[in-house]
Amino acid sequence: MRDPGSWLERVWSDGASAPVGAALSALSAGYRAGLVARTRLYRWGLLRSGRLPCPVVSIGNLTLGGSGKTPLVELAVKTLAALGASPAVVSRGYRRETRGVQIVADRDGIRLGPRAAGDEPFLLAERLPRTPVVVGENRYDAGRVAVEQLQASVVVLDDGFQNRTIDKDLEILVVNGRAPWGSGRLFPRGTLREPLGALRRAHTIVVTNPPPGDEIGPIERAIRRHGAAAPILTAAYQPLEARRAGSGERLAPPALAGRRLLAFAGLGFPRGFAETLVAASVQVAGLAEFADHHWYSAQDLSALAARARATGAEGLITTEKDGVRLRDLALPDLPLWILSVKMSLEQNRDAWVRALRGVSAAALAER
Repeated sequence: MRDPGSWLERVWSDGASAPVGAALSALSAGYRAGLVARTRLYRWGLLRSGRLPCPVVSIGNLTLGGSGKTPLVELAVKTLAALGASPAVVSRGYRRETRGVQIVADRDGIRLGPRAAGDEPFLLAERLPRTPVVVGENRYDAGRVAVEQLQASVVVLDDGFQNRTIDKDLEILVVNGRAPWGSGRLFPRGTLREPLGALRRAHTIVVTNPPPGDEIGPIERAIRRHGAAAPILTAAYQPLEARRAGSGERLAPPALAGRRLLAFAGLGFPRGFAETLVAASVQVAGLAEFADHHWYSAQDLSALAARARATGAEGLITTEKDGVRLRDLALPDLPLWILSVKMSLEQNRDAWVRALRGVSAAALAER
């Protein structure tokens, strides 16, 4: 059976026939009604959010797909640790093979592999040594494990903007600067998780990878038009290094310049990866796009190698998150490079530090 997620992604990018569009619009109306009903149930106290005995920082977005949440979770953890807090990451662990609350990593090391943990939690555990990472469908239950068993003084909630099971002290909303509102339509007709009025809930808004020049202006005006008063920051991906799968050979970003490579990625916004490569002066021979969180097969790698040879590419290149999802596969006969990046704050960085300093101070006061 065809993956419904992949089918929807094609509909969003290529357009829908009139009957399909009408059916999805009807489903979107039902989805909107469900959002309204849930909000009222929480407002009336029929549903309740749990309160952890420590501050909670949520990092999320309004659209399905990539906006840079994971690198910002990493940056938030590092900022909080530098301010004296003991942060832990709590994530749902999308498309993992396990269920319930699971400890991916504690302060002694990583406990679960990528398939059991989920690709993003596992990557965060690798990138953040000695930082607890916990996954669970119920983020409140997972947060309790982080606090009670792993002694976290702050919980950083990955992809938590729509989550209502847990009270949050700081809502950081991430907006993709190249496609801020996706298709502008509510799921499943489009990629919006909530109407844009939800912008008002954000305490801090980070616009990632905005186009050069003053192109953030329209995004900022849309944010203010919907009543959001949060400070607006900008951030961009900064390549750190490329590591060759198998041999472990490492290249600094300047050494990638001029190399002709076929890019591939299973992300919410794969084109953003290609833009990062172009900015690093890589000659991108093409971009093979896969569904977000796609677990690669041997056939996938074989087809990618064949496509690379056909385009005259000297090798393949993918993201660090994709690299997690192909570790147990035999490598192709072409070099396969995995690009590591970090998110670097550009505009209004002081607002980021101020917001997290307040959380850190609250955490220290509650000890």
